[in-house]
Amino acid sequence: MERALGDEVLSPAGVAAVDLSAVHAEHADFVWVTLQRFGVAPADLEDALQDVFIVVQQRLASFDWACALTTWLFAVCRRVASTYRRRADRDRGRHEPLAEEMTDPGSSPEELLADHQAQARLDRMLDAMDLDRRAVFVMFEIEEMPCAEIAALVGVPLGTVYSRLHAARKELAKLLEKEQASAARRGGR
Repeated sequence: MERALGDEVLSPAGVAAVDLSAVHAEHADFVWVTLQRFGVAPADLEDALQDVFIVVQQRLASFDWACALTTWLFAVCRRVASTYRRRADRDRGRHEPLAEEMTDPGSSPEELLADHQAQARLDRMLDAMDLDRRAVFVMFEIEEMPCAEIAALVGVPLGTVYSRLHAARKELAKLLEKEQASAARRGGR
């Protein structure tokens, strides 16, 4: 079985000859976006990207090419992102994140506040979701990727993508109801 990487054709026997820099050059953008989909904080993205490629360096020689390289990278990103999210949950409250906001000069302060609150609300709900469902939801609903492309990227059957998307929508609806009930108890804020 042979796999293509850029202009090279690789076989399981030739895996050791794969150049890590070629993998990085071809897939760094994919890894970056995938880590974002999994909810790695913007301040942690560079470190998480580096951690993914440390794992790739350590494990590339043992990669069996039974799946696409992007599918394997997706799984590595999932594990790395999970570690970063756990760390962020543990550190929450100890460190206040720096706000890096782009402001629209034509927006009023009220509009900016409403936008900021809506984004924070969406981030909280996405952070509460299961990672696999979150990734599929973000790819489909936010990035508008077709389900067949998501299935190929994630390395799961198309039906699994539909199932995860359906479950993510239900989970998000429940989280939204919970947030609205909480807001109503606080006095409608």
